[in-house]
Amino acid sequence: MAEAILTNKLKKKGRRDIAVSSAALIDMKGKQADPFAVKILEENGIEGGSHISKLLTDDMVVNADLIAVMEEGQRRQLCERYPDAAAKIRLLKSFMKGYQDVDTDIKDPYHLTIYHYRLCFAEISMAVGGMLGVL
Repeated sequence: MAEAILTNKLKKKGRRDIAVSSAALIDMKGKQADPFAVKILEENGIEGGSHISKLLTDDMVVNADLIAVMEEGQRRQLCERYPDAAAKIRLLKSFMKGYQDVDTDIKDPYHLTIYHYRLCFAEISMAVGGMLGVL
């Protein structure tokens, strides 16, 4: 959802100078977007049905200017695996105003209820809004 939300917001702002992509830490073998995630995106006017998962590669890390992750555990894992890239690995929620006052993780709603997908969408949207303020 984060890739689709950020891409949508950048497009609305006329920003074509930023490339966005997402990648998984676990090989999902090209799995398509979760149907609940697609539903939530489409309810908010964002196309998300064409997404296919891909595994994060060394080249992706090297070529990225910023790597935003959803959970602190993911941040730690990437910093350990790619210590030279640690400065560009951030929690997505860290872009939210006052994020220190809330849980810093955006929890994966996979296999949970539609409510959890909506909550995840809202958190990502707020964090992406904050991110756009610094890009």
